[in-house]
Amino acid sequence: MATTQNRNNFKMRTRVILGAVLFVAILLVIRLYFLQIVHGSKYRIEASDQYVSTSAGFYDRGDIFFVGKNNLQVRGATIKTGFLLAIKPIDIVDAEQVYSVLEPYLKIDKETFMMRATKDDDPYEEVASRLNESSAAAIRAENLDGVLLLPDRWRYYPSGSLAAHILGFVAYDGAELNGRYGLERYFDDVLARGSASLYINFFAELFTNIRDIVFVPVNKREGDIITTLEPEVQVQLERVLARMKEKWNSQFTAGIVIDPQTGAVRALAVNPTFDLNNFGNAETADFANPLIERVYEMGSIMKPLTLAAGLDSGAVTPESTYNDSGSIDLDTYTISNFDGRARGIVKMQEILSQSLNTGVAYIVNKMGKDEFRRYMYRYGVNEETGIDLPNEANNLTENLNSPRDVEYATASFGQGIALTPITMVRALSILPDGYIEQPYIVSAIQPTSGLRHNIDYSDTREQILDPETTEEITRMLVKVFDEALLGGDLKNERYSIAAKTGTAQIPSPDGGYYDDRYLHSFFGYFPAFDAKYLVFLMNVEPQGAQYASQTLAEPFMEMTNFLINYYDIPPDR
Repeated sequence: MATTQNRNNFKMRTRVILGAVLFVAILLVIRLYFLQIVHGSKYRIEASDQYVSTSAGFYDRGDIFFVGKNNLQVRGATIKTGFLLAIKPIDIVDAEQVYSVLEPYLKIDKETFMMRATKDDDPYEEVASRLNESSAAAIRAENLDGVLLLPDRWRYYPSGSLAAHILGFVAYDGAELNGRYGLERYFDDVLARGSASLYINFFAELFTNIRDIVFVPVNKREGDIITTLEPEVQVQLERVLARMKEKWNSQFTAGIVIDPQTGAVRALAVNPTFDLNNFGNAETADFANPLIERVYEMGSIMKPLTLAAGLDSGAVTPESTYNDSGSIDLDTYTISNFDGRARGIVKMQEILSQSLNTGVAYIVNKMGKDEFRRYMYRYGVNEETGIDLPNEANNLTENLNSPRDVEYATASFGQGIALTPITMVRALSILPDGYIEQPYIVSAIQPTSGLRHNIDYSDTREQILDPETTEEITRMLVKVFDEALLGGDLKNERYSIAAKTGTAQIPSPDGGYYDDRYLHSFFGYFPAFDAKYLVFLMNVEPQGAQYASQTLAEPFMEMTNFLINYYDIPPDR
């Protein structure tokens, strides 16, 4: 009886041990598969690098993708492979002759090269990088002693300057390469890759992170990023901005194309821009993104938001009127219309159509300071948008807490409070359907191994205005575009377009405002009652034009017509 029991126990132990061995063997096979197949090319390149040089390490980084209208992914940032040119001074006999052959490929002068090439007992000097295959082949054909061509990998932007202020770039921060601006910085933890060493014991590497193969860590973010940017729309926006800047000799021009129903940014650009592959030749000031990192007094594009608040709160109706005397006095200050002219009894529509400062001041007075502030805060003017780009600036809205009436009146037409343009765009995107959306650029993260992770922003969506309010304010803005803007010359018979201009004087650091410096802004959305796109444009300090309608109306129409045709948007009229 005891013998039978012992045999059964032995069989059970044997099965457990065999099962454990088999389980470990399966894990090892999986690990070997990842090391040799999935990441094999990485280790082969790294081994080649370290065989010939202690300084040439394996460089890797995740890709950034644009997405075309047919969901075709296009690389905006990737890794390029080429060659590093190095010399072994101890093997060079004739440095002059070597220099004469290599000169076309060098980025150092002759004096520097000769100094490096004639060092006694020096085994290694790097003299050029990022060589393509044809250049490497030409050098290789010379069969020069003491000349080495090593595998090289670097960050590369296939479209040069396209979306430069969104993508950002990779540069050294001390001894480390990391993202410095744009998405490269904001998603550095996703895009960065660890640089494994060839000298890591193979078996240590084999048994490392076995658990990660079986159980993928929840917080593991490493991968590629997929953006909402449409490359053709981005190209068109940058063309429009470049022409605007050249025509008006502006300090800078900028624009955003956004889906107001979701917050997805389809294009965002600033001019002047810079070449991402040669950013060392650009001015450092050009790297900052003023749409995100700076604040401005935005002017009359604030008026539709003020009127919408008045309508939504019940303070006014579309049929309400007020007596426009051309100016009003508040707290010892005088607020005037842009031309100072009185218009008598006018309806709410004329506040937008004629851009009347006294009109929106009247609405604020009817609402009361507290109610006006509440709506402005619901529009999000007192907070960051949380857009996925670095260095978002804080909006300056202290005047909305003033005890005086004048600060609220000036805020109603976009003066006295300073907002980032992306904050303004988020607020304006409420007008088409009444909902505030999270503006965003990255829609998904594609891990190096595993399922794509789509980023869900729907929980940030909040209704701010009633449907009746959005329909009424949209109707008013369509009338502005059809009848008031440039005398109705831009009216589209097949598409309803809601739009408004803004002209703001630029504050002087000495107090007050410049008499001859302006910030022009323009926004519009279409088709107006089921808006697919909202276009926002800025023109800062244009020369020879006072009003935004002069510098921005036609560029807006150029972008609008492009989007209608490119996306084949059906007419709504």
